[in-house]
Amino acid sequence: MPVTCVIGTQWGDEGKGKIIDLIASRADVVVRYQGGANAGHTVRVGGEQFIFHLIPSGILHGKINVIGNGMVVDPAQLLAEIGECSARGVAVEGNLFVSSLAHLVMPYHKALDRISEGRRGGTALGTTGRGIGPAYADRATRSGIRVAELFHAEHFAARVRANVEEKNRIIAALGGAEQLDAAAIADEYLGHAARLRPFVTDTVRLLRRALAAGRYVFVEGAQGMLLDVDFGTYPFVTSSNSSTFGVAAGSGLPARRIDEVMGVTKCYTTRVGQGPFPTEEAGEVGERLRRAGGEFGATTGRPRRCGWLDGVALRYAVDLLSCDSIALTKVDVLTGFDEIKVCTAYQHDGEILREFPTDPVVMSACRPVYDALPGWTEDTRGARHFADLPRRCREYIDHIESLLGRPVGLVSVGPDRDETIYRYR
Repeated sequence: MPVTCVIGTQWGDEGKGKIIDLIASRADVVVRYQGGANAGHTVRVGGEQFIFHLIPSGILHGKINVIGNGMVVDPAQLLAEIGECSARGVAVEGNLFVSSLAHLVMPYHKALDRISEGRRGGTALGTTGRGIGPAYADRATRSGIRVAELFHAEHFAARVRANVEEKNRIIAALGGAEQLDAAAIADEYLGHAARLRPFVTDTVRLLRRALAAGRYVFVEGAQGMLLDVDFGTYPFVTSSNSSTFGVAAGSGLPARRIDEVMGVTKCYTTRVGQGPFPTEEAGEVGERLRRAGGEFGATTGRPRRCGWLDGVALRYAVDLLSCDSIALTKVDVLTGFDEIKVCTAYQHDGEILREFPTDPVVMSACRPVYDALPGWTEDTRGARHFADLPRRCREYIDHIESLLGRPVGLVSVGPDRDETIYRYR
C-alpha cells in the first residue's frame, strides 16, 4: 500500500486540516513528523470545529495516529488535547501513539523563546512563543530531553537540574528576571508521565510493521514549505524541516517508500509573523481577504497578512516538494472580486526574476509582477463538480495548473467535508 504525504506549499495556514481530514478517512495510519504546538489544524465536522496542535487529524476517524520522533512535545498541551477529544466522544487511547524519541518542550524553552524574541525588537521573527525553536536548538546541541526519559524519575530530575542551572544563567545574562525552579519543573513533568505512559511507544517499529503489513500510511505536514528551516524564507521560518525532506528523519519511514505528494495551496497567499511577502496587500484588498477567509491563526489567534497568489514562490515550493497534484483551497473566498491577480514574476533592481530568489536580502526587496484575471460573482459553495463552478473560476484554476505544471486534483469550496470537488478519480 502507498505512503501519501500532504504538505502545505505556502507559509502555512493553507487549509491543510480539511484536506488531511478527507484523506485520513481512507488511511490506516496517520503520521505527523515535525513541529510542535506552534502548528494548528482546524477541521469542521457536522457543524463542530476541532483544532489540533499536536494530535494528528486522523484521530477523528479512529485510525492509528502517530506523533513522530521529529516532533517536540509539550506534555501539558498534549494531555489537554487528549482530554478535550475524550470529552467530545473521540476515542484516543489505543489510537494515539507518541514516539519515545520525540523531544520535550520544557518551561525554560518557553522562557528563552520570549526573551529572545523580545530582544530582537524591530527584527523579531514573530514566533508563537511556544518554545519550539529553543527545544530544537537543545536537540541539536544534545542537551534536549526525550519523552522516554520521563519514565526514569531520578534520571529525569537530574537532567532537568543540569539544564535549569544552565538556562537560568543564560536567562540572567540576557536580562531576564525569571529564574526557574528545577524541582518544581521535574515534579510537574513526572506528574504527566503516568498519564502519558499508555501512549508512548517505539513508533519507528510501529510504522515499519504497518508498511510490512501493507497498511496505507498517510503523512500530514504542519506549517508549510516556505517555513522549512533549510529551504524556506530563512530566518523567518520554523525550526524543523516542514517539507517532504523531513518526513523520513522525523518518522522513520524510508524516503523511498513515499509514493505520492499532494501540495495544499490556498487560492491567495497569507503568512503569520514577520518575513518577506511580495504580494501582501496591506489595504482594502488584504482586509477583505482576511474577513472573508477568517484569516486568524488557529494557534495564536493573530490576524494573518493577506495578499494575492504568489505563483513564483508556489512554483518553487511544488518543484522542491515534487508534488504530484495540488489541492486548491478557499476558492469561495475569491467570489465577488472584479479582478483577481496572480504573481508570475518578481521585479528586483530593474530586473525581472521568474525564479524564486533564495537570498533573503533580494527576496525582501522584490515587487510582484501580476497577471490579472476577471473575477466572478456567482456562489461556488454549492458546487460539487468542476463543471458546476463559474466559468471564470474554472479559468482561474486552469491558469494555476498552467503556471505550476501540476494538476489541481481537489478543489475546496468551503470549510465542511462535503464542500469539496474531486476532479480526477
